[in-house]
Amino acid sequence: MMKNLKLLALLLAVTTILSSCSEDFDDNLVASSSVKDFVWKGMNAVYLYKSEIPDLANDRFATNEEYSNYLADFESPEALFESLKHQPETIDRFSIITDNYINLRNQFLGVSLNNGLEFNLYFVPGSSTDIFGAITLVLNDSEADNSGLQRDMIFRAVDGTNLTASNYPELLSQETYTLNFADYDNNGTEDVNDDIVTLNGESETLTKVQYSENPIHIAKTITLDNNTKVGYLMYNQFNSNFNNALNNVFGDFASNGVTELVLDLRYNGGGSVQTAAYLGSMITGQFTGQVYSKAFYNENLASNNRDYLFTNSIGAGGAAINSLNLNKVYVLTTNRRTASASELVINSLSAYIDVVVIGENTVGKTQISTTIYDSPDLGYNGRNPGHFYAMQPLVANSVNVNDELVPTEGLTPNIELREYPSTLGVLGEINEPLLEAALQDISGSGRFNYNAISGPEPVNDKRLFKPFEQEMYIDNE
Repeated sequence: MMKNLKLLALLLAVTTILSSCSEDFDDNLVASSSVKDFVWKGMNAVYLYKSEIPDLANDRFATNEEYSNYLADFESPEALFESLKHQPETIDRFSIITDNYINLRNQFLGVSLNNGLEFNLYFVPGSSTDIFGAITLVLNDSEADNSGLQRDMIFRAVDGTNLTASNYPELLSQETYTLNFADYDNNGTEDVNDDIVTLNGESETLTKVQYSENPIHIAKTITLDNNTKVGYLMYNQFNSNFNNALNNVFGDFASNGVTELVLDLRYNGGGSVQTAAYLGSMITGQFTGQVYSKAFYNENLASNNRDYLFTNSIGAGGAAINSLNLNKVYVLTTNRRTASASELVINSLSAYIDVVVIGENTVGKTQISTTIYDSPDLGYNGRNPGHFYAMQPLVANSVNVNDELVPTEGLTPNIELREYPSTLGVLGEINEPLLEAALQDISGSGRFNYNAISGPEPVNDKRLFKPFEQEMYIDNE
């Protein structure tokens, strides 16, 4: 699907870099089939933070023996890869390596082994070990959807075993499992500590199957009492395969007389940078040809620096973009799932129009990645048939027209509303809290928030996310 850099420029850059490791560095003395050799050379060629990692310096190794001994010190390709990441707890939280690039490519296409559920986990009030889950999203036409599961359903156990901090990763990672549902009772008070989660005897067995997700989860026009037409779009992944479908949604909005837009990105972890630029052009339309966002690579790949522009068509000679010509947009966010390309849209549009963010602080990912394969030019074609490893390292920083990055701590909402198990509501309905907040602001009927409402403590664990969920990447156009 992707050769995420201009391959000719990348090939020239990689050739220059690898030949400069040392005057007597003979690459042929290290087998090209060595996955660890691929890891180091790939990171040396393209990694955004190369200059911050001494072990990636072009002159790091004086001889082939020194280089071979260095690689041998690492137990696995994964261990080597992790050692080359820059401040992985704070800065590079996102570069990944996989031993199955087929799954990686499928994920970017929206295809995965999936039962259709997304959920948040929380500690049972009063406990630091017991856990329960709240369903936040049921994907359309998925196993969960066909089984009748709905957002805001609570589960306390899996396969009859109560969830705890130690067992939930194993229980919820199974291909087939049974959710044991529960009721959440706040005891009629605002004090979370007396809330109770009680099994209710209901259950459902789900099996993960190959599933292709349409990222356009909900698209509808809402008519307010004053006859204002509001477009509501819940969009869950910047998937370039659905660019035309996304454009058709905006064509429908335009036909319906939409003058306000609520863009729901609360569960959108990112995707294609170019698709994010198309979306910005659909929302606006009055800035064609101007800079939407910029991508800056490391010093070795500066020739790949590029501007993404507002445009009036999808690709060269593609469909004309359906634009709403808006000067204001409302964006709904959550702090653990709104990331990368979603943040790019907010950051890029805010330099031109009024962007009202409702929800929570976003993840804080401003960097772009690309897929690196074990091939002469690091692209998909010509890859080593001896293994299925690929890397998705950070290769560029994304900024808006004013050279502003998305902060590491995320983008701060204008109206802060947190999702709790007791306040989830039905997505797309006018009384769903985040959407209702946007509609009230649009209609001028005042703002409200749930800041005074507290909720159970969430479980923060990257293992709860789909693989590669928070990637922002460059793909073919």
